[in-house]
Amino acid sequence: MRLLVNHATVVVSGTKIAQEIGSNRAEVWRLIQRLRELGVEIAGRPATGYRLESMPDLLLPDLLAPLVRGTLFADHIHHYYKIGSTNTAAMKAGAAGAAEGSVFLAEQQTEGRGRGAHTWHSTQSDGIYCSVLLRPSLSPSEALLLSLAAGLAVKGAINEIDPKVNADLKWPNDLLIDGKKFCGILTEMNAEVTRVRYLVVGVGINVNHGSFPAELKQATSLRLATGTVWSRMELCAALLKSLDREYRMLSTDSDARQSIIRRFEAGSTSVRGREVEIENGGGVSGVTAGLDARGFLLVRGDKGIQTILSGTVRLK
Repeated sequence: MRLLVNHATVVVSGTKIAQEIGSNRAEVWRLIQRLRELGVEIAGRPATGYRLESMPDLLLPDLLAPLVRGTLFADHIHHYYKIGSTNTAAMKAGAAGAAEGSVFLAEQQTEGRGRGAHTWHSTQSDGIYCSVLLRPSLSPSEALLLSLAAGLAVKGAINEIDPKVNADLKWPNDLLIDGKKFCGILTEMNAEVTRVRYLVVGVGINVNHGSFPAELKQATSLRLATGTVWSRMELCAALLKSLDREYRMLSTDSDARQSIIRRFEAGSTSVRGREVEIENGGGVSGVTAGLDARGFLLVRGDKGIQTILSGTVRLK
């Protein structure tokens, strides 16, 4: 793909491509056919050579890296056309000593995961399925702050491209438009009692989905919400830059924790004054009363104010 992009105005012979990639013409033909299956329009055939006519909105590292130059994420971008889960790949890489800032992107996930036992609908090249590997100087109890910061980063990236989109933050890890979910965040970590060894923040964004299965009636996409097709490359670059800003602030600014909590509350219609029920949280129900100093949700119910450490929040 890189070779075809670099020679986009000319016909490149199969022999030259084979020499450049250290392969043979039969393998070149197989790869050309695979690219065509993925939506890349390539004119020509083995006897005449090949020319790139148009390329779908693929999140290729060679094209993405220059857009995020200067960030933590510019140098270690890994791309998969199909993978089980980017979070699983990132966690394995973390255990193997991969560099902080490693990014794992997929055009399609076959085993995309949400919180708990939920799956994530990951159709080919419609969404952004992205996981980043971090090694923060945080205790495990502070890891929630990174999930909240990631939500802020998604909201900031979207508004950088289209300020009219009103993305609503839902504690602890979802973003909604008009009450429908279009983004989920899954944070996983490997930790000792007092420190995080490494942490993975996975972000799934429904970008250009035109429809969803019947069981996902509460899902939407940026395309459905705005009526326009979005550039996944542009949005992914904005997301990584926004994540970089939030992470650097959390790592260097002593006031960042309070800033994250304050901005999350300001960007959410549901963390204060909203009737909720907490599933998997002991049957707690009541009215939300903001976030505590660690980012956990406060709910005022029959037993007074309770701190929700985990569980699915159902809005009433």
